[in-house]
Amino acid sequence: MAAYSPSLVFTVTRKEPELIVPAEPTPHEFKQLSDIDGQESLRFHVPIIQVFPNNNGVQEDPVRVIRKAIAKALVFYYPLAGRIREGPRRKLSVECTGEGLLFIEAEADVKLDQFSDADLLPPFPCLDQLLYAVPDQSDVLNCPILLIQVTRLKCGGFIVAIHVNHTMCDAAGISQFLRTVGEFTRGATQSFIPPVWDRHLLTARNPPCVTHVHLEFTQIPNDFFPSLSTLIQRSFFFRLNELSALRRQLPPHLAQHCSTFDVLTALLWICRTIAMSSDLEEEIRVMILVNIRSRFNPPLPVGYYGNGIVFRQQ
Repeated sequence: MAAYSPSLVFTVTRKEPELIVPAEPTPHEFKQLSDIDGQESLRFHVPIIQVFPNNNGVQEDPVRVIRKAIAKALVFYYPLAGRIREGPRRKLSVECTGEGLLFIEAEADVKLDQFSDADLLPPFPCLDQLLYAVPDQSDVLNCPILLIQVTRLKCGGFIVAIHVNHTMCDAAGISQFLRTVGEFTRGATQSFIPPVWDRHLLTARNPPCVTHVHLEFTQIPNDFFPSLSTLIQRSFFFRLNELSALRRQLPPHLAQHCSTFDVLTALLWICRTIAMSSDLEEEIRVMILVNIRSRFNPPLPVGYYGNGIVFRQQ
């Protein structure tokens, strides 16, 4: 198929999708997901794209190497080769069937240096060609948890695009798995960070025990939000000189102590508020994803690859 981007036209040829199963036998069992894993807001697939230039002139076939490394990594992360099931009260679990993840081998008649920044930054106009589209991408049940397409480029570089079922992993979790795959491509025989399941640690108490009123989660009217069809997605990259310029506009006590995340979040919140509301008295909040792995006492175990995020409103 032909791909069309703002600056480039190229052709991608895909082979038939295949299933990669663990390289060794794995247990057939059911593992309960946590209540954070199963929340409605995480029941979707997340696309990920990674670009690898051929800096060292390596001639080894990346598809063959990655395919073999995935099979080895799935021995340790064998739930990723299973299927998500839904039980009573919509509780989710994974049946560790060993059926495998979906893998697509592809070839593109283009070199990496032919892509512009706009091609390989969100919203990725070429993503439809670099990531295979399954028939029903909205379904998170009874289907492969991971889909990986590896596309060879004419220059020897390659692109790895991934669909991951968010009910199984967050960004930190899938990064941990991909790091393990990378270790096996370099000849490792063991996972550097052994995976930890322990989803029971994030299962809600029954009955619940709430000891503090969280006013930040009080519902406020949401009458001004526009239709999604009218929104335009753009990417903005802030480098050191831009960040320094922003900090110079802050009072001295804030400029010294605010993190980069605080500065950028405040800037985006102010700009979005001005753009979307003319009522200076209207209450508008910002919602932030927070990694809670280190916020427990004791922290979640190193190697925990489930969802360890919560939404925080301010």
